Amino acid sequence: MQQFSDTEMSALTQAVVHHLDEWKISAEAMLCVLGLPEEVRPRHMQQYRQGDKAFPQTEDIMHRIDHLVGIADALRTTFPFSSQMRVMWLQKPHRRFQKRSPLTVMLDEGTDGLMKVRIEVDCAYGYAINDALQAQAMKATA
Repeated sequence: MQQFSDTEMSALTQAVVHHLDEWKISAEAMLCVLGLPEEVRPRHMQQYRQGDKAFPQTEDIMHRIDHLVGIADALRTTFPFSSQMRVMWLQKPHRRFQKRSPLTVMLDEGTDGLMKVRIEVDCAYGYAINDALQAQAMKATA
């Protein structure tokens, strides 16, 4: 896992909170999606937003951040001219998620849900995962 300096982690924290703010989700949902420790309260999100505090660099949180940034980038590519469409896509029930919204999948399933949503919206990531799984299967049978 790559380690970031305090300055880099502060900037990354602010960028991730900015994405989550654009998605118009509550502070409680932000805490859940990020998998922050239980002692972090919704009111603390303002400290992260302003750069007064940075997310901890645990493996789980860094994986979640990677997926969130990937989802945000893919949504910007898919809907380059409309932030409203990005929010709608996240909140609208989706057939591939058994009529649940992508946001619900992320909240209910944690890191696995983030990966599922990222695979759905980011075809390049989906192909990379598929290729890695196929290579692993080939290696196991050899």
